[in-house]
Amino acid sequence: MHPFSYTRVSDTREALKAGRGGGRYIAGGTTLVDLMRETVERPETLVDITRLPLGEITVTERGGLRIGALVTMSEAAAHAKVRTLYPVVSEALELSASAQLRNMATIGGNIMQRTRCTYFRDVTADCNKREPGSGCAALHGVNRTHAILGTSDACVATHPSDAAAAFAALEARVHLLGPDGARQVPFADFLLRPGSTPQREQALRRGELITAVEIPALPRPLRSGYLKVRDRQSYEFALTSAAVALHVRRGVIREAKVAAGGVGTVPWKLPAVERHLVGERPSRALWSAAAAKAADGARPLQHNRFKVELLKRTVERQLRVVGGTK
Repeated sequence: MHPFSYTRVSDTREALKAGRGGGRYIAGGTTLVDLMRETVERPETLVDITRLPLGEITVTERGGLRIGALVTMSEAAAHAKVRTLYPVVSEALELSASAQLRNMATIGGNIMQRTRCTYFRDVTADCNKREPGSGCAALHGVNRTHAILGTSDACVATHPSDAAAAFAALEARVHLLGPDGARQVPFADFLLRPGSTPQREQALRRGELITAVEIPALPRPLRSGYLKVRDRQSYEFALTSAAVALHVRRGVIREAKVAAGGVGTVPWKLPAVERHLVGERPSRALWSAAAAKAADGARPLQHNRFKVELLKRTVERQLRVVGGTK
């Protein structure tokens, strides 16, 4: 681990000043500290933000939900309003990491976490995300767990967050505070596809701080849930996952929110699936036809072609569960 300085701030003004000077924000540290140990990350200054007043969950005026950036994963998963209004978020969080990590990791840190690509974490391997211009070892290496959607010639690494897939499905917004004031970014625009600049992963400006993730009010009744497929049933990242929310009124699907995890370079919204569902009556035939569109645009690699069919089956299964026609 390389030498670094550490400072703990007590208000947002101090935090922004330190961040503007190049400091890296840290809270639970469940990702950043690991990367520092492996010398993948080498920050000169860590800015401890755990004392900032960003640890609340509140219902918004319009009936949505605002989750503070410093709320831990376990707190968010157990919160009565999260479980009642958006069970897809609770389920995604509870299927993430281990209980010990969920007790430490924060919502802000969770959506900021970096890929688990083994080549990214191996400093002897070529990785454009870690060292721009060096190449991507995963393209012709062992790429079974890598992305099939949103990839480029520069990077095929997946985004690892389960909660991010749920936030993407629900069309959440990320609240940011920076030197130029506060702003909001749609979740779909916050996490960036690699393109030719895979080292730039979030739409953050220098020194900006995540203050909250806000889920908009959605029409009721709303049924939602999260399904994760992985190699083992504990402490494992998704091979694929499906976050689904459906508003069904008078026997017709009025709104559908669907996203996938484990298959994209970012949490992958599935608008083609959503369009196929809206205006239709729930049925097994409908779920199958909609899920067939889940892998549109996929670019599988040598070892992960199985993910195309696995994604379709995962989406179909979760549509059946949430839609009530198992």
